[in-house]
Parts: sequence; C-alpha cells; structure tokens
Amino acid sequence: MTAQDIEAIERATVAAVSPQAQEEIAGWLLPFDTGTVGRARSAVPLAHDAADAAVLDDIEARYAARGLPVMWRLPNIPAFDAFAERLQARGYEAGKPTHVQTAAAASVMNVSQGPFAQTAARPDTAWAAVFVGEGFDPVDGASRVATLSRAPGALFASIREGEATVAAGMGGFSHGWASVHGMRTALACRGRGLAGRVLATLAREARSRGIERFFLQVEASNAPALALYRRAGFETAWTYSYWKKE
Repeated sequence: MTAQDIEAIERATVAAVSPQAQEEIAGWLLPFDTGTVGRARSAVPLAHDAADAAVLDDIEARYAARGLPVMWRLPNIPAFDAFAERLQARGYEAGKPTHVQTAAAASVMNVSQGPFAQTAARPDTAWAAVFVGEGFDPVDGASRVATLSRAPGALFASIREGEATVAAGMGGFSHGWASVHGMRTALACRGRGLAGRVLATLAREARSRGIERFFLQVEASNAPALALYRRAGFETAWTYSYWKKE
C-alpha cells in the first residue's frame, strides 16, 4: 500500500460511516458520533509513519469538548508501538482487532454467479429491517443504519424474498476506492450464497463508475466473513485495534 492509498482508504472509510461531525488535525481524522459504530467515533491517523504523541492531549480535549469518550483506531504496526505505550500509560486498552482488506473489483464481481441484488440510492425500511432482525443487537443495528444512511453517494443493495429483506449491504464510492459496509444476512438464510450476490452487485456498480479497487474492514474473529472475502479475492493490507478506556 502506498501512503496515498492509506490516506484515501481512511478518508473513504469515514465518509462511508458518516459520523455526526468530524475534524482533522495534524494528520488525524477525528470523527464524532454518539452511536455504536467504532469507525464513526474513533480518532484515526492518515499515515502509517510514527505518530507524534504530542497530539494526545489535543485529541482528548476535542472529544471531551463534545462530551464524548475518546477512542483510537491504530494500525498494529511497529511504527505505532511507542504511541501505543503512551496510550497504555494513560489507561487505554486495545481490543477488537480488525483487518483492512483490499481486492480488485473484477475478482469481487466473480464471487457469485447468482442473480444480482436490488439496488437503491437510499435505504428503505425493508433494507433497514435486516439489521434489527433475529440474532442482531437492535440498538447496534439501528445505529449502523443511521450512520450508513448518511453516507453521500452510497448504494444500498438488498435481496428480498416476499416482503422481507434477507440480505443487505452498502457500497461507498469515494477517494478512488469502492468500499463494502453493513453486510448482513438473516440468520435463517445463511449458507445460501446471498452475501456473495450482494458483493458481486456492489462490484458491478463500482466498475460501472470506473472504480476497480475495493476495500473493507472485517473483524479478525469473524471466520465466515473472512472465508467469503477470501473467495472474493480480498487480502489483508493491515490490521488495526481499537484503544479505549474500560
């Protein structure tokens, strides 16, 4: 990954999860949000060079001024070891390791040979319903719907059976990249290749926009999703962890 790619991915990520507000200081994006989506409320560096710990006080103060706890989204790379040590000294703990993965859109499009999903420029109640269905945390689901719904220029894909949405996802298109967010499949419908159809649909739409590069974030513990994304050609570019005070 080039330095330009890393910055573009981080900017595109925050654009897609669309926090309620954001600032930028000294090479960091500061998204502010009262919801549950970590990427929408964690400070993230725009480069993978060694970070200057002098920003710690300023960033903490900016979150405090908005009445929000500060959380950090740091790449798990040696350049950030010293910064991580400073966070530990202040009482922060790391958790929820998450992979940033990239793939060629052509490869993603070939992950499924099934019918393409339906798409819309705005989410409707049926698209949103899958996020609060059986097996999902309704508070987290509602928060994810809210953040993704605010994303400018996004595309919302869904597979419906009767009146119900059984699989859904969102594609973001900015900063030269397409991105995948909010992938959900109803519990009773898993194992049928529906998520692959959603991915292939988003890849088709990306290519129609002249975008040939995809990225996504997936928790390191999510084995089923990792297997699907591997079949779609995704490979890990880097891994990050969330740092917060318990």
